[in-house]
Amino acid sequence: MPLLDVRDLVVRYGPLTAVDHVSFTLRAGETLALNGPSGCGKSSTALAVLVLRRPDAGEVRFEGRELTTLTEGELRPLRPLMQPVFQDPYGSLSPRHRIRDAVAEPLKVQGRWSAGAGPARVAELLDRVGLDPSYGDRYPHELSGGQCQRAGIARALASEPRLLVLDEPVSALDPSVRAGVLNLLADLRDELGLGYLFICHDRAVVRHFADRVLEMRAGRISAS
Repeated sequence: MPLLDVRDLVVRYGPLTAVDHVSFTLRAGETLALNGPSGCGKSSTALAVLVLRRPDAGEVRFEGRELTTLTEGELRPLRPLMQPVFQDPYGSLSPRHRIRDAVAEPLKVQGRWSAGAGPARVAELLDRVGLDPSYGDRYPHELSGGQCQRAGIARALASEPRLLVLDEPVSALDPSVRAGVLNLLADLRDELGLGYLFICHDRAVVRHFADRVLEMRAGRISAS
């Protein structure tokens, strides 16, 4: 059974069809890339896969379970298993919260926080993404872009996901920092058996990082 099975996905914004009958599968431990220019429907596909935007037609099956027909209450226990990592590392973290609080938030929301084990788990997650746990005392603006993206990855890992939807995760980073973040993601994928839906417009990055590539143009995809 695929980790993710998308069938004939359609997303419309009024008269505009942003995603036009897109289908693909993704296995655990695999990176599948959606590559294409801005405006081709990549991010709309990601939102529909996460059911953050309900598709107009089609199916999204996660571990065999069809998601698009579920209520929000039925989706709630599944959302921790499907986590996004966004393009803007600063925009994805609240500027008013310290890094340790951002990473701790999923643990608290999911009822997995305790005064004893919680702080240790946050320190473990920060160390796992290559940040000294002392960085938990800082605010996002006190970190570099690469450090901030690592903190965002740590927060995603706190939910113990099986699927990460990576929406341009390195495009806002300096070229010298990108390789380190991509290497981190590759290590996490291999060690944790994660599946990645990797959205990226940079063909060179995609060829280096992904196991399979789907080219997307005007809402449609073709194998590459």
